[in-house]
Amino acid sequence: MFNTILVAGASRGIGLAVAEHLAPQSGRLLAVSRTPSPIGEWISADLSDLTGVETAVQAIGSDVLDALLYVGGTWETNAFTRKYSFENCSDEDIARVIAVNLIAPIRLVKGLLPALRRSHNPKIVFVGALSGRDNFPAREVANSASKFGLRGVVHALREELRSQQIGVTVINPGNVGTPEVLADLEAEGLLGGHAIPLADLLCIIDCVLSLSRATCVKEIDLPAMLGEPICSECESSEKSGLKSVLRTNLFRMRVLRKERTEVRTTNQSVRNASPQKRAD
Repeated sequence: MFNTILVAGASRGIGLAVAEHLAPQSGRLLAVSRTPSPIGEWISADLSDLTGVETAVQAIGSDVLDALLYVGGTWETNAFTRKYSFENCSDEDIARVIAVNLIAPIRLVKGLLPALRRSHNPKIVFVGALSGRDNFPAREVANSASKFGLRGVVHALREELRSQQIGVTVINPGNVGTPEVLADLEAEGLLGGHAIPLADLLCIIDCVLSLSRATCVKEIDLPAMLGEPICSECESSEKSGLKSVLRTNLFRMRVLRKERTEVRTTNQSVRNASPQKRAD
């Protein structure tokens, strides 16, 4: 159970699904977006400019922030379609993509660090994309550049925040099955309209957020498995199996933490004992 979670880009697509999923697990969920979000406490902010970032930071104020999830993202006009042309991209388009996908998350993390430090187990999670990975055949120049840059942000933040034990992770999925993505794939005749189930991405996010402060997962890639669509029964079975594994691992983690606590308590008692008692 988290006290406070902030989801940036929570009005539609993956961001909305993440907010809906995490809302029952949090005492307070802040949904930051330009357009209204039906989930949690909506914070109206355009993160592409500094004023919007400041609005989101002020919404937290002096409270504790347990998890920051940056799921906001944008891309060039006609991106991922046959109509896309880098040469025809406007300068405004390029600047907007870099501002939302790269500059905004840097500014937001910087502004929210004091609130994250107040948490007993702070987490920062970015949802990137496979277009930020080597050898991925993406043509969208600004979007790919921003996703590569986001990976660099995570690697640098991990070193910067390691001593403070603030976990920083970027998840790079392929096409995730949001209504918008499925509609685009269908319109373009790509992959038969099939994509990564949202439930799979949410399971990964749950796993990252459940880790202790002693562990940091820097990067997770989630490429889609191309081929025939999975039957609904098999898909349901696979999800149940994954959730069972996660529950088992979480139980083991809790047991291990309890054992370590007991060992530390015993060792401390021995150190505090008088020399005479230890000799006895």
